[in-house]
Amino acid sequence: MKPYPLQLEISGPAAMWTRPDTGSSPVSYVAPTFSAAKGIFESILRWKSVRVRPVKVEICRPIQFHRYVTNYGGPLRASDAINKGASFQLFAMVLVNVCYRLHAVVEWNRGPNDEPAESPDGQCAPHAFQDAFNRRLESGQWFYTPCLGWKEFAPDYVGPFRAETHVCESENHEIPTMLRMVFDQPQQGRIKPSYSQGLKVEKGVLVYA
Repeated sequence: MKPYPLQLEISGPAAMWTRPDTGSSPVSYVAPTFSAAKGIFESILRWKSVRVRPVKVEICRPIQFHRYVTNYGGPLRASDAINKGASFQLFAMVLVNVCYRLHAVVEWNRGPNDEPAESPDGQCAPHAFQDAFNRRLESGQWFYTPCLGWKEFAPDYVGPFRAETHVCESENHEIPTMLRMVFDQPQQGRIKPSYSQGLKVEKGVLVYA
């Protein structure tokens, strides 16, 4: 089946792609996880008939880590902290001044009998989705507000590739284990984390397994 590619550029002052193994003082991966990239694409447009599969990410600014501290006052605090009205101080190691180019393909969302789901407009769903996605991206329309990992890290740019943006070829990193998906299905799945092994950023490019 003919692939239908998608691509976008996203940048911002801060990003957090949380490594699950870093516990209560989380540290960021150098690039978005597969599921985070998928979420960014779906923040522009989402259809039940298709699914977006991220292919690779290009790092377009040097990686810079920065210490980040915030006070959490939500329901996941310890019970005694809630009773006292005290906040939980969260320490994290985030990225600053980030810019990425994301690449993906759009495919049929297969049903139980491996049959493609119905397109909402009767057209070839992947092709129609690609056209609608590009129109929305160029006009700045979103399904919901994109973010750079954590919701409070809003981007300063989301859109088509900019001519002045270039891949940062000096970035080379080994990622022994990287979170792939939190759920076991692309849609309506159960929590069952999966991981990719032995990934590498080579000359600024991370190819998802």
